[in-house]
Amino acid sequence: MRILAIDMGTGTQDILLFDTDAPVENNVKMILPSATEIAARRIRRAGELGEPILLTGVVAGGGPCSWALEGFLAVGGVAYATPEAAQTFNDDLDEVRAMGVRVISEDEAKQVRARRIVLQDLDVDAIRTALRAFEVGVEFDGLALGCLDHGAAPPNVSDRLFRFEHLRRIVEQRNDLLAFAARPEDLPEYLTRAKAMAASAGNDAPPVAFMDTGPAAALGALHDERVAASGPERLVLNLGNMHLLAFHLRGRAIASLYEHHTGEVGHEQIVGFTEKLAAGTLTNEEIFESKGHGAYHADRSLVDARLPAMVAVTGPQREKIRRSALSPYFAAPHGDMMISGCFGLVRAFAEVYPEARAAIDGRLGPLSQS
Repeated sequence: MRILAIDMGTGTQDILLFDTDAPVENNVKMILPSATEIAARRIRRAGELGEPILLTGVVAGGGPCSWALEGFLAVGGVAYATPEAAQTFNDDLDEVRAMGVRVISEDEAKQVRARRIVLQDLDVDAIRTALRAFEVGVEFDGLALGCLDHGAAPPNVSDRLFRFEHLRRIVEQRNDLLAFAARPEDLPEYLTRAKAMAASAGNDAPPVAFMDTGPAAALGALHDERVAASGPERLVLNLGNMHLLAFHLRGRAIASLYEHHTGEVGHEQIVGFTEKLAAGTLTNEEIFESKGHGAYHADRSLVDARLPAMVAVTGPQREKIRRSALSPYFAAPHGDMMISGCFGLVRAFAEVYPEARAAIDGRLGPLSQS
């Protein structure tokens, strides 16, 4: 069984071609620029050439491409966007127009003479092209996809609050990291980015599973041998390029969690927030008022003044807490920190397609709840 796992972040897209017939260490892995970073580079190139741009495609991740568009417009660049692509920058299209973007219909877009830039978090054709260049087969039995989706918040509702309420609801319904795994048809309608990413696979795609990148990274970190052997209670922090998501876990069950923007917190803040998370004293207000998303305590039976013996850290910004009072252990499942999320995504695939579980467990080993 071959599963293409793609963990779409802000700086990189981390790709694992998981093959149950080969040692994990021999699986093909790629760390490439993220979709939003690719779009940003194309926008900047158009600006350098003095060309107008036409943004098409679907709602995708913002960040770098949003900043590039703002810079492009600030120096007089002309930008058109179709409605769905425009939602990448704001769910309220009037706000996109206020930026200076000319939002036009798909039919009108056909008449525009401009550099066309397609926005999409998933480009399977590009990945297949890369694989073919190295004589790697491009047929897959499944796709396991992940991104971070704030969700389309209602008017006048903070997207940070809306995002965190989504996380909290899932934990309340079923307290298990694997509860974040879903088939595309089971994703809520407000997760527009996640649904668009899954839809970009195409109608003839193999089965698709989706999981939020934060829980996927935490789940992947549990595959590290030292983390797995550390006992049931542990802290797992994923320091992504844009978001920090921390979990206090017992097995796969979530005692508490908090989410913040990685760029908004420094070394001491991360340590303080994480110590308070374990002690049960971290408040939602403290995180939100410091420009984060929120904090939630689901099970206070694990509250302890002491940190768990294992504080596992993954993610490209892990250096922010290398030498800290947390005494972090840098998890590297199967020897590679950058694809922690991909292992979580493969487990998500097994969760929503039980017929694949035996083959996946046979290669990765069964994933304990304890």
